[in-house]
Amino acid sequence: MTIETALRARSEEILRSWRTLDWTSAFSAVIYPALGVLTLVVALVLGFALESIHLHWWYAPLAILTTAAAVFVCNMGIGPLHRIWQHRAGHLSTPVQVIVAINCIIAMQGKLKDWVNYHSQHHRHADEPGDPHNPSEGKFWAWIGWILWRDKQDMDRPMARWLSRFKVVEWADRNHLWLSAVVHLVLPGLVYAVFALLGWPLVLAAILHASAVIGRGMQFHATTLGVNVFGHMKTPKWFAYTLALLTGGEALHGHHHDFPRSALNLPRKGIWNRIVDYNGTVLLLLSKLRLARDLVIAPQFEPAAVPAKAN
Repeated sequence: MTIETALRARSEEILRSWRTLDWTSAFSAVIYPALGVLTLVVALVLGFALESIHLHWWYAPLAILTTAAAVFVCNMGIGPLHRIWQHRAGHLSTPVQVIVAINCIIAMQGKLKDWVNYHSQHHRHADEPGDPHNPSEGKFWAWIGWILWRDKQDMDRPMARWLSRFKVVEWADRNHLWLSAVVHLVLPGLVYAVFALLGWPLVLAAILHASAVIGRGMQFHATTLGVNVFGHMKTPKWFAYTLALLTGGEALHGHHHDFPRSALNLPRKGIWNRIVDYNGTVLLLLSKLRLARDLVIAPQFEPAAVPAKAN
């Protein structure tokens, strides 16, 4: 019996109970976004209930912009992580690598070695037993179950050889805990302190903080749902493009398993393509700025060659 035929469904192989729940993953996937929603609701309720707290109309557009910025920043971590570090679709300069690693911390993606190891398993056993988030084993499992219940053997796997060549990745994983504490606890605390020292309304700080957390949660779940579940199903184009806007184009998954080593998920030409697949657009821009190089692009996404005119 080969290893391939011996594989069992991961959803059956991994024991699922309250005792085996990975609380770190539960916090990043469920508890933290819920705290963001709760903070926003409390801030708004207090603002309407107490005369000492004033809510202004311009808080709303600021909150929306903050949410959109959080989605964008998270995608600027996951996009290069997936396309460049996972599938080796090019090379990033060291400063850009540092920014990508920090954005992955903001996006709460866990250790980079685990992310790459899980995704490698997914490509090796896509939609079959052995796929960590096989949608045929249940939509809930593919969406969030595989994150909440982990296999210790998965977490003990060493870093992929090609990934270990990047010193920035090793640095980020080695310092994952304190970097996460700085990004998600210290920096927000400093923002509140600055608002207090400048006499700015703390309710605005709470609304903006909550909006950033909610944006991070929206992007997180749009990615897991858009790629792991809906990316493996036939969906209306408008729905796929909505998920793509929330994931920087990562949810455009139809071509991916045929040509995974592509820096673009839509054709290079076309304004709408470059808006929807903005993770790829940023990589193209970085290449123009010489902050990225050797980008690999799937042939179907390159402009068609123009035939030479006959003399």
